[in-house]
Amino acid sequence: MADDVAAWISTGVGAALVLLVLRDVFDRLWHPSARGGLSQWLLAGVWRLTGPVRRRAGRRPRTIELTGSAAMASVVGSWVVLVVVGWALVYLPRMPEGFTFGGGAQPAGGSGVLDALYLSLVTLSTLGFGDVVPEAGWLRMVVPLEALAGFALLTAGVTWVLQVYPVLGRRRVLAARLALLSGPGTARWADVDARLLGDLAVELVRVRVDLVQHAETYYVADGRPDVSLAAGLDVAAGLVEQARCAPDPRVREAAGLLERALAELVQLLDDDFLHTGRGIREVLRAYADDHGHPGARPA
Repeated sequence: MADDVAAWISTGVGAALVLLVLRDVFDRLWHPSARGGLSQWLLAGVWRLTGPVRRRAGRRPRTIELTGSAAMASVVGSWVVLVVVGWALVYLPRMPEGFTFGGGAQPAGGSGVLDALYLSLVTLSTLGFGDVVPEAGWLRMVVPLEALAGFALLTAGVTWVLQVYPVLGRRRVLAARLALLSGPGTARWADVDARLLGDLAVELVRVRVDLVQHAETYYVADGRPDVSLAAGLDVAAGLVEQARCAPDPRVREAAGLLERALAELVQLLDDDFLHTGRGIREVLRAYADDHGHPGARPA
C-alpha cells in the first residue's frame, strides 16, 4: 500500500513539473504579456546575478550582451531539465518491472533512477534507441507523448528566439536614431520639425508595446551605447525640454506627444522592472545603470 502511494506521489509530482513547463511555454509563445511564471522568475534572477558584471563591463560590450543571452539560455535549459526530470518521476516507480530491456541492455540496478532518467532523456530528444520499451498499456501511450513534447519544446525554443530578435531590432533602430540626434553638430530644437518629434513618439509607443508583449526583451542588454536604448532615451527627454519653448506651435504640440509617449514608457519600465518610484530623469538614470551604461546619465 505504501509503495502504491509513493508511486502515485512520484507520478503526480512528475506530471506537475511537466505541466509547469508547458504552461510557461504557452505564456511565452501565445500569452507573452503575462507576468510571473517560471521563465520570468529565471530571467529576473539571472539578470540580478549578472548585475555586477554589467556594471563593471566598461568598454567590453560583448560582456554586457552575453548576460541577456545567458538569461534566455537558462530558461530554455530549465525547460529541458524539468521535463526530463518530470517524465523520469513518472517512469521511476515502474522501473524496471514495467519495461523490457532489449538489445543487450540491462537495468542499472539500485533504485532505477538512472534507468528512468536515461529513458526520459532519450525519449525527449527523440533519439529512440529502442533498448528500453514499456510493457504496460498506459506507459505505451505516455512514452510517445514525451517524444512529442520534446519536438514541441525544440520548436518552442526556436520560435521564442525568432519572436524576440525582431523586437530587439526595432529597439536598436530607435536607439541608433537617438544617438545620431545627440552627435556633435546636431541641430537644436529650432531646426527640428514637428514630423521628427512625432516619428520619435510613434517609435517610443512601439517600443512600449513591444515591452508589454515581450517583457523578456528587457533582460537583453546592448553593449554598444549607440544601439542601446537605455543609453539613448535621455536624448528624447532632452528634445522634449528644448522643444517646449519652440516658437512654432506645431513643434510644441509634437513635443507634448513625445513627452507623453516617453512618460508612458518610463512608467512601464519603473512599474515592471526598476521599481524606483521616482521621476523620469531618475528612472532613465536607473535604466542606463541597470543595462551597463552608468556614464549615459541624463543631464
